[in-house]
Amino acid sequence: MTVATSTLRLGTRASELATTQSGHVADMIRELGREVELVEISTEGDTSTAPLTTFGGTGIFVSALRDALLRGDCDLAVHSLKDIPTYPHEGITLAATPPREDARDVLVARDGLTLGELPPGSRVGTGSPRRVSQLAALGLGLDLVDIRGNVDSRIRKLRAGDYDAIVLARAGLARLGRLDEATEVLDPIQVLPAPGQGALAIECRSEDAELVALLGSLDHGPTRAAVTAERAVLAALEAGCSAPLGTLAEVVEGDDGDELWIRAAALSLDGALSVRKSATGPVDQAEAIGLRLASEMLDDGAADLIPPTPQAPPVRKQQA
Repeated sequence: MTVATSTLRLGTRASELATTQSGHVADMIRELGREVELVEISTEGDTSTAPLTTFGGTGIFVSALRDALLRGDCDLAVHSLKDIPTYPHEGITLAATPPREDARDVLVARDGLTLGELPPGSRVGTGSPRRVSQLAALGLGLDLVDIRGNVDSRIRKLRAGDYDAIVLARAGLARLGRLDEATEVLDPIQVLPAPGQGALAIECRSEDAELVALLGSLDHGPTRAAVTAERAVLAALEAGCSAPLGTLAEVVEGDDGDELWIRAAALSLDGALSVRKSATGPVDQAEAIGLRLASEMLDDGAADLIPPTPQAPPVRKQQA
């Protein structure tokens, strides 16, 4: 059967959040008149219980899905866009970025507390150096401790009293229908999200021209522009998922039409030092705006705050 008539096999991680996100994309594709089935793929990030910071580089949630694509085990794959490395992967095309969910972080705390109401010494769980550094920079005296697991297991640990609060992506709770469990949405002025947070990425094999075109109809221009700028900052600073870097871009209405606005912050791991910058420009120059912002941050010493990450691997070629 050809791509035009066969049931499309959508590769996804097996977690509840991943299958929920992939299910949303499957529904979008079905509205285009195609049948879709989910194919669950196990990734290294899912099977290991080690802290995320112990994995070198990026892509621990992505590589297995891409390998499955290139083997022909699935026809397309859905990722959280923030998990995708910024360097290219031969044979794989980022065909679409659907409309983005709210990119901000949220606090889920005991007794309905907000960040400012947590007593000094409160145990706050997060596996993200980006969140740790920005929360530390607020000077609230919080005990910032590592946490792993899916959304449900993290909230269970909170309810069991292992933590006083945890920090999660708002988008994940929203997609799971659990947004009412958040006790505060964190202002990006305090905690900038990860590059690409809240956005999904739909990938397929580059050679599947019909499928690339079909999925392209799901692409959302403002989301694509925003994440392009954010990922340009990430790439230029050579920062990976273990880097204390936050950035957020948005398409906003300007005096002469839509324009792109982006801000970013690079911090030392303890939050004591930071480089914070913002930039604006035309939406169709998203990558250039992100690169310009990153250049200004490097001029101000951002490179000294970003821990070294392993060099991007060579572009992987499809096995014969």
